[in-house]
Amino acid sequence: MGIKLTLLSAFFACLFLMSFRGEKKKKVVFFGDSITEAAVNKGGYIDVLQNMITANGAADKFELNGAGISGNKIYDLYLRIEKDVLEKKPDVVVIWVGVNDVWHKASSNTGTDFDKFGRFYDAVVKKIQATGAKVIVVTPAAIGEKNDYSNAQDGDLNAYSSWMRKYVKENGLGLVDLRSIFHEYSVAHNPENKDRNILTTDGVHLNEKGNALVAEEMWKALK
Repeated sequence: MGIKLTLLSAFFACLFLMSFRGEKKKKVVFFGDSITEAAVNKGGYIDVLQNMITANGAADKFELNGAGISGNKIYDLYLRIEKDVLEKKPDVVVIWVGVNDVWHKASSNTGTDFDKFGRFYDAVVKKIQATGAKVIVVTPAAIGEKNDYSNAQDGDLNAYSSWMRKYVKENGLGLVDLRSIFHEYSVAHNPENKDRNILTTDGVHLNEKGNALVAEEMWKALK
């Protein structure tokens, strides 16, 4: 009886101690192009987001990982997803791609046609979902910051972003609609209709305000 009582006491003691163990950190991988590649640097949106998470007392709840490569398009993400994302066993994958798929069609004829973009995007999402990880879709923010839709690639960016919004609804995914958010910000803060230096340095890549805004929107999605 004494041994049984001792073992039972030890069992309940273990349960008690386990109840105080912290939850496993949620591993988040940001998957994208040069904007995300730069985001891990000081002042980049992933760095700003990490500071934001810490300030909110959630540093023990999230582990942030950047997986961005300059020039990448959706098919590049598909080709490197196993090594750069899935092997990290993420809980959440944030996909931010599309700028180069549109931009490079005009600049170097190496972009991604609309129909192919959707097929590759779906294939990337399905690979992630097969592991049990959640997906957050991010629409491409800008190629030029003029707010009257007179930037050269606005038509394609709007078309690709519209497809992504519809895809999110049909598949129950998370969404950070930076295309809409950046446009609304430019309408409010860009009265001279400049093509850069509002949220970006060159119409595409983020400046300090852009990184802060993106970090804030990512935090909303992760919460």
